[in-house]
Amino acid sequence: MKPTLALKVSFVAALVATFLLYLFAGRYPRPGFTNPASLFSDETARRIFFSIRLPRALGAILLGAVLGGSGAAFQTIFGNPLVDAGFLGVSQGAAFGAAAALVAGSLPIVKAMLPAFAINAFVSFASFVMALAALGASLALSKRFKFGGQVLRLILAGLAVSAFFSSLLAAVKYVADPLSQLPDIVFWTMGSLTAMGWQRFWTIAPVSLFSLGFLFLMRWRATLLSLDDEVSRSMGLRPEIERAAIAVIAATGVAAVTAACGIVSWIGLVVPQVARIYAGSDGRNSIPLSMAGGAIFALAADGIARTLFPGELPLGIVTALLGAIAFAILLASRSTEMAR
Repeated sequence: MKPTLALKVSFVAALVATFLLYLFAGRYPRPGFTNPASLFSDETARRIFFSIRLPRALGAILLGAVLGGSGAAFQTIFGNPLVDAGFLGVSQGAAFGAAAALVAGSLPIVKAMLPAFAINAFVSFASFVMALAALGASLALSKRFKFGGQVLRLILAGLAVSAFFSSLLAAVKYVADPLSQLPDIVFWTMGSLTAMGWQRFWTIAPVSLFSLGFLFLMRWRATLLSLDDEVSRSMGLRPEIERAAIAVIAATGVAAVTAACGIVSWIGLVVPQVARIYAGSDGRNSIPLSMAGGAIFALAADGIARTLFPGELPLGIVTALLGAIAFAILLASRSTEMAR
């Protein structure tokens, strides 16, 4: 199915509309929508809009676009519609890195070395490094397996690495202080955009935009990589190298946004499924639409998380709830074929 111009325009229009609704929805000066005219007369409203809502909205767009685009890329190159970045252990590695950094940040020696304002950067850096370490471990371990094809070996390696880092995360939770450290670890693993400001946004933007740009440029080769390796080679591709390159760059973007926002699940799994309903399996169309759809999903979910209830919900709870419902509906209404 080839998406029409009207479909592409509708995705862009939906993204713009969701972005504007997100910006003007809030609790100041009263719950509901902020009158745009108040930005010219109310200093507090103007500061909330430009210093809190705008960077958070842009952060949600980056988060959703990276998760949606990477999920579509993974599902395309591995020929499996039921995978996302989590199957390579990226999310679990990031969670362990952040949890370990949160515990280490309270140690006297670390406090003496790092000023208070640098602790958050230390947590994000540790999360990013361990996410990439998990990806590297999955790729290296898959080459050591002696049976199955490349895709099967990589999936099995990802499962093993995910279980390993999940165990390490459980160990960190066990030794964490239940009053001061454990709540922070649990909240981080639920995912949130609460701490997203301009400084954090500009920290993740370069890596995220590079990942998105690379996936966009490689979207047509991703489709060719979904074919049998022998067919891909006959077309001049090097499937092992190019598939690994796309996986690494996609996971790098996921590591960057996960380090800043915590674990936000289901976007990378569900959104590409919806995009393929409208755009077909061709990565040239499904990957860009998955980026736009992921951004819409993240904006809508975070808008619900911060406005629907008296207290703000963690973003990961909302995306898991909406994603699980959408996934169940997709499976019940259409067949999901396994290409490999």
